[in-house]
Amino acid sequence: MEDKKWPTMEEAWTIVRQYTQNERLLLHAKAVSILLAAFARKFGEDTAKWEVAGILHDFDYERNPTPETHVWAGMKIMREMNMSEDLITLIASHADYTGVPRDTLGAKVLYAVDELSGFLIACALIKPSKKLADVGVASVKKRMKEKGFARAVDRDAIVKGAEALGVPLDEHIRFCIDALLPHAGELKV
Repeated sequence: MEDKKWPTMEEAWTIVRQYTQNERLLLHAKAVSILLAAFARKFGEDTAKWEVAGILHDFDYERNPTPETHVWAGMKIMREMNMSEDLITLIASHADYTGVPRDTLGAKVLYAVDELSGFLIACALIKPSKKLADVGVASVKKRMKEKGFARAVDRDAIVKGAEALGVPLDEHIRFCIDALLPHAGELKV
């Protein structure tokens, strides 16, 4: 039996705010957390744990933005905080370069929503209304073909994420938009 800790949402937010000042990164953490919670409900998993993983998945990114440091620094910090190895492994799996396999449903979902969440918000922000409610699946897929739009977003990860969940890309995008919509105000879209 593991006696290491899986933080509460309040503890997770305290950690994220300690390491992250950038509002976009904080909104990204919130969006990923919302999506992980939606998938946890869909699959009958532990919503609270998945939400925490979403909040914490990039907590070290602002201070450690390179593949040589991002995730690795976060793993070290989480171990120093005596956090659950299951949580650490789940978070480590979201970055391809760590080599940590996505052999749990939580890892597959985190990977599937990480890049897509940012892309959906970018799609909303270019709408005249700047509202997620005006973003459709067809427009998201069209924007995915535009290399100059939201160029930091890994389109292959979006496609591979849907494949890992065994759902068509259109269905995955629609589910994620629908899950984020009730939280549009919090996400400023």
